[in-house]
Amino acid sequence: MKFILASSSPRRKTLLKELVGEFSVIEPKIDEKAVRALDAALPQEISKHKAYTIFNRHPDAVILACDTIVYHKGHKLGKPVDAESAWHMLKLLSGKIHKVITGYTLLGPDFEINRTVVTRVHFNELSDEMIADYIASGSPFDKAGGYGIQDETFPLVKKIEGSYSNVMGLPLEDLRSMFNKFNIKV
Repeated sequence: MKFILASSSPRRKTLLKELVGEFSVIEPKIDEKAVRALDAALPQEISKHKAYTIFNRHPDAVILACDTIVYHKGHKLGKPVDAESAWHMLKLLSGKIHKVITGYTLLGPDFEINRTVVTRVHFNELSDEMIADYIASGSPFDKAGGYGIQDETFPLVKKIEGSYSNVMGLPLEDLRSMFNKFNIKV
């Protein structure tokens, strides 16, 4: 059965290779701002919209769509639009604990799985110099919360509680569990 990753994320594509041998990638075109849900439920709702956008054109395929947000004390942190917004996000997270919430939808001709995975991330105290260097590296601009846990050059994260791959945008352990539970062969 054909498997499609509904995403433009290079990290999700790399991670999915650990679970699925062959798959196609199609970027879903949706207006995420039009999706309404409470903050913690928003990633799952967005993932459903993404999945159905692709499934409508490929009803015989298995579709995986995801959405990830960084959530801290009532603030939903998406991808920074410029250096100033990246600075504010990283300052907000510095020395604190936040949640990374990934919602995913796994959709096939005879099943639909909607799940949310949460990881608690403990940030190190970040100096202004480290934040400036990190922003200058260009790394914050395509990542929710303005950071990538995999950016080993910059020690941003002290520890996590939960899935490491979830912080990168694809909760591999949970997906593997769902593949097994529902006998999804890919």
